[in-house]
Amino acid sequence: MTDIKNSALGADVPEASQATATVIPLAPKVGPSDEAPGIVPGTLARVLAIANQKGGVGKTTTAINLGTALAAIGERVLIVDLDPQGNASTGLGIDRRNRRYSTYDVLIGEAPLRSAILPTAVPRLDIAPSTLDLSGVELEIGQERDRAYRLRNAFAALNTNAAPGNAYTYVLVDCPPSLNLLTVNAMAAANAILVPLQCEFFALEGLSQLLKTVEQVRETLNPELTIHGIVLTMYDARNNLSGQVVADVREFMGRKVYDTIIPRNVRVSEAPSYGKPVLVYDLKCVGSEAYLRLATEVIQREKELRAG
Repeated sequence: MTDIKNSALGADVPEASQATATVIPLAPKVGPSDEAPGIVPGTLARVLAIANQKGGVGKTTTAINLGTALAAIGERVLIVDLDPQGNASTGLGIDRRNRRYSTYDVLIGEAPLRSAILPTAVPRLDIAPSTLDLSGVELEIGQERDRAYRLRNAFAALNTNAAPGNAYTYVLVDCPPSLNLLTVNAMAAANAILVPLQCEFFALEGLSQLLKTVEQVRETLNPELTIHGIVLTMYDARNNLSGQVVADVREFMGRKVYDTIIPRNVRVSEAPSYGKPVLVYDLKCVGSEAYLRLATEVIQREKELRAG
């Protein structure tokens, strides 16, 4: 993979693999006069980017249902849809005709984040929706010096003047299935990365590439960025390969892997077509129970991080 810092400066750098080389145009490394990485002062929300450059691993499903589960246990949650496909927005029942402002408008500076936020049918859960316009955002801001910090800067006023009880405590950023400028914006703005990992043969190969990118972002854009955890998804107990992948990932990543495993479940697959999280569609199914356990585990890790 191409070194992120050098790609921002236009330098030639060695590549780990020609087949997986990625050139990501980023802003220069922040200096003493720039805003501090991570959460901007004045915002209280914890920002978790849900990222994996592989498609079909359950990023959007995890964003929707983890957000719903966190809201169900009392948190106030905002989902930021950074995928041009807009599946998180559709999966929460947001009609495309109602998306007057989207994350595209936020990133190009045409609207503040608060203007793009829409309520969902789930209490305490809101979303900043996406549109297909987002696919062209790199062409519009790719030459700007602050191109990697657009999302972080948009979070600056998120909780400013929020009424008591209306300040967001968690922001979940649903990233696209690629390591492009949108994903880098999410990493530059996040406190931590949550990685959904499908229980399949090539899971560890994709994880290695993502971890290299996280390390490069940490070195150049956001020194406070951490891996919050890895959640294993689409687990099928009938498949021996799934069990082997679980064992391999736990051996490779240790305590970074959540205890909770999200199983393959038809109700989880059906829920988005009704514009509902699975916890609303069928609270008692095994998928819903798994996401509630994951939310509890995320909160527990947050307590450990703060205590440490």
